[in-house]
Amino acid sequence: MTSIHDLARETGVSTATVSRALRGLPRVSEETRAKVMDAALRLGYVPSPHAVGLASGGQTRTVAIVVLFVTRWFFATVVHGAEQVLRERGYDVLLYNIGGDPDARRRVLLTQLVTKRADALIVVGLGPTPEEVLWLSRHGMPVVTLGSRVPEWPSVRVDDDAVARTAVSHLLELGHRRIAYVGQLSDEGLDLATPRARLEGYRATLREAGVELDPSLELEGRFTLEGGHDAGEELMRRTDRPTAVFCASDEMAFGVLYAAREAGVRVPEELSVVGVDDHEMAHYVGLTTVRQPVLQQGRVAARQILQRLQGDDREYGHVNEHVELPTELVLRSSTAPPS
Repeated sequence: MTSIHDLARETGVSTATVSRALRGLPRVSEETRAKVMDAALRLGYVPSPHAVGLASGGQTRTVAIVVLFVTRWFFATVVHGAEQVLRERGYDVLLYNIGGDPDARRRVLLTQLVTKRADALIVVGLGPTPEEVLWLSRHGMPVVTLGSRVPEWPSVRVDDDAVARTAVSHLLELGHRRIAYVGQLSDEGLDLATPRARLEGYRATLREAGVELDPSLELEGRFTLEGGHDAGEELMRRTDRPTAVFCASDEMAFGVLYAAREAGVRVPEELSVVGVDDHEMAHYVGLTTVRQPVLQQGRVAARQILQRLQGDDREYGHVNEHVELPTELVLRSSTAPPS
């Protein structure tokens, strides 16, 4: 079995440096950390029986949850749903907020930071890389993904391509043809499955309807209210303003609605807006949206983790390895035929 001393010899650094690199601690250069991680993966290093045994022994009674942005409504609601189920079964939640930082992602998912502190892991909003799958599997860490799917682990998600198709089809059926998209156009190396699928669903639905794609109508919204407002301001300034906007989240849609109001553009008479989520504020602003069961996704992911940890369906009821939850279009006052 490969030891920490083997890694030190392989990489030419001290055992103390190897230990710090594996645990994600400071005062280790990124070059050295990458070299140690590469050697650990290549040589099949497993840190200790304790780390491997966490999954079966439940020794920490803690489940780690990794999210992209803890301050955003979707992620906060997912965590709340998961925490409800886990707390009922006597488990604590250890929350890691990546904050959109690839280095923070690597530190959490490719070091012993999580494997030594938690029994299991729920990854929310990130598509795990082959390297991450290998690392966590070798350390005996049960993992559930939420919002993405890999064959090796259970998952819970909605069909994001179908979400976009539902929203854009609604606008097409109303008679709109010049339809803008506000979403996240770049994932900055984080492999974000949801924004990519919603953008592709938007494009595919327009193509199938015979509508020529216009790249100038695809705007960066960063999945935030502020980002949606910025995109909305840009659209409102155009002389060839679109008649409708599909926003890949309700928070971005709120921003577009506010920008339209500032510009004196009437919704839905002059502009139709559709979002995704059915945020708790969507009802109050009359937003048409594609509802997804956000709280339920967190609860299902927690039940999947409990099954992996305890291997018993009797208490929780059987949960499939890969769960796809339904979505639905909720019609409100922000959409109408183009004038």
